[in-house]
Amino acid sequence: MRIHLSLVNRKCLTIFLVLLFLNYSDCQEDEDGPYRGKLIGKFNSYHHQVGGDVYAVDATTFLIVNFNYDGNGIDTFFWSGASNRPGPQGFIVPNEFGKTNILERYFNKEFTIKLPDNKGITEVKWLAIYDLGAQNTFGDVYIPEEFDPPSPQRVGSFSKISHNVTSGSAEVLDSKTIKIPNFSYDGLGKKVYFWAGVGAQPSNKGFKIPDELGYLDPIRAYNEETIMLELPGEKTVFEIDWISIFDVETNENFGSILITAGLNVPPSLTKIIPHTLALPNCKQLHRDLQVQWEVFGPAITMVLSGKVDEDDYMAFGISGSDSKSQMLGADVAVTYIDGHLGKTIDYRVDAMSSCVQVLGANKGFCKDSEVGGQDNFQMHTAMREDGINKITFRRSLISSDSLDKEFVLDRPIYVIWAMGKLDTNKEPSFHAVYPKGDLMIAFNTSEPVNDCYSFTEVVQKPEIELWDRVHIFDKTLRVFNATIGPSGGYKGYLGITKHVSNSLAWYINGVLSPELYMRRGLTYAFKVRGGNNPHSTEHYHPLIITDEPIGGFDRLSDSNQKEVRVLAGVEFTRRGRPKPTVAGPLCLLKYPPNYDRRLDDNFLTYTKFRKNLIADCEGDEAATMQITPNSSWPDIVYYNSFTQRNMGWKIHIVDNYIRPGLSHSTPLYTSTSTVLIILCLILNTIRSN
Repeated sequence: MRIHLSLVNRKCLTIFLVLLFLNYSDCQEDEDGPYRGKLIGKFNSYHHQVGGDVYAVDATTFLIVNFNYDGNGIDTFFWSGASNRPGPQGFIVPNEFGKTNILERYFNKEFTIKLPDNKGITEVKWLAIYDLGAQNTFGDVYIPEEFDPPSPQRVGSFSKISHNVTSGSAEVLDSKTIKIPNFSYDGLGKKVYFWAGVGAQPSNKGFKIPDELGYLDPIRAYNEETIMLELPGEKTVFEIDWISIFDVETNENFGSILITAGLNVPPSLTKIIPHTLALPNCKQLHRDLQVQWEVFGPAITMVLSGKVDEDDYMAFGISGSDSKSQMLGADVAVTYIDGHLGKTIDYRVDAMSSCVQVLGANKGFCKDSEVGGQDNFQMHTAMREDGINKITFRRSLISSDSLDKEFVLDRPIYVIWAMGKLDTNKEPSFHAVYPKGDLMIAFNTSEPVNDCYSFTEVVQKPEIELWDRVHIFDKTLRVFNATIGPSGGYKGYLGITKHVSNSLAWYINGVLSPELYMRRGLTYAFKVRGGNNPHSTEHYHPLIITDEPIGGFDRLSDSNQKEVRVLAGVEFTRRGRPKPTVAGPLCLLKYPPNYDRRLDDNFLTYTKFRKNLIADCEGDEAATMQITPNSSWPDIVYYNSFTQRNMGWKIHIVDNYIRPGLSHSTPLYTSTSTVLIILCLILNTIRSN
């Protein structure tokens, strides 16, 4: 009897160990791979090679991994219901494209499907591959009883320790994203970051979380703002115990949130693009930009990698100052991909404007070759993959060109970087993404330096709600006041015109780049205050009107100038050289002191953005441009700057003021008399009825 029991016990023990090993293996596979949500189970396979794993992503969405189906069913769909087992009493679940088409062949596919009509996973009992015509189940998986699908989880507020750090209750939206409502911090720390790590309490053994815009600079002051933070690279909330507002210089925690272990949250939809190290050293400059380098002999080789659009550039170089990161005076490599060709061009920054001619010499953000220097960067390779530009180039540490700065190796040096759009001439426009803080890099290190991580891309990007496009449509209006001011962020000039922006734009009657309406045969006047000092590279903007939308007539080649019809604002000398005629005193709308222009898109409306600006106007009388559009004028012309591209917008030239098809959402600027006339017509209509 003892022998029999011993054999039974051994068999039981063996079975137990096998089951334990299988469960452990399953757990290990799930832990080692990416987090996909909460596992529901595997498809039971009955016919047509159906197979795969099913996860709950959130309350209404399934994630199906390694899904197989041979596609040989006749009337087959994803099918779900609340009956005890799959049968006719159910409903079609749309496929991964949101369609209710008959299922085709699948081989090891991964995708999500969503229950229709906001039905919840807890309202159904199964998900099946079901043939309606044959009323046959090819495969199914059952929802466990009392199943709790992933959902956003609240983890508490920031502890109030110092520097006025407060917040509402933070919410972990998914495995990589944390929403912090009503966040405040006075901005008076030294080197303060959003910081995360493991352990019982915050410490310097953690890592930076990029701020809500992706920057890795010390964070700014916040005043009851709601922000979204994304953990960098492959990091998830399951790998951290806390998030802190942490000063790395003083090792102080100004406030922190503890992250609950084992959160049942949705998996992140963020796509991870793996980071590869081509050179020994790497520095993460921004969530979307990194630089790699290697010093060998008298030269330095660098790789700029960035998650950018096809018409974007990446810039990196040595600061114009030895004591801080400064764009003015910087020596910069501007890189981009033009079709299949990579470009690395040597630029010198001697003024904060695009490259313009001042007294016969080029000044501003100019190529070295345009200001008497040489292009000393050597392009090696360029590739674009998964939305990432990766450009390799080389330069001598010490250049014979006086315009180039030296890559010194005996100490860290200040550097600058930027990203932005290329204009129609493949030249960099005003940089949209750039650091505010100082950045130093020691290019000669005994041990390799690497703080880079994988790039990430949000699969479902939230749409940015643009400011309203304004039309100044008033048949009694004859005078337009033209001043200059900031072009705004994506919601500003770029969003209005769909053209890349200069740092400045025209404001007509106080409105950023509106569309104007003028009638043929009537005379109009522009009172121009765009700056009349031709020695200024940034603030000299005579007004012109042409038949092309870009502007910057003075920067065009002789052949390109001949293709543009100038309607007002330019006269030609005896030698055929263009000369502006309407350059009034400067009236500049400016940001308030210490304002960060990278936050322009935080303004919900243009009105709120405009109220933030301060007018700084010279006292001289404005210059006047008088125009009388006639039958020879095109239906659409453009007001712009003589010296700089992309500062103005459209003028509609009409024969009458009837405008069919006007959208009711388009703001109209009309006179009081026009409004009274409209009100009278409405009242007369009411009385007649």
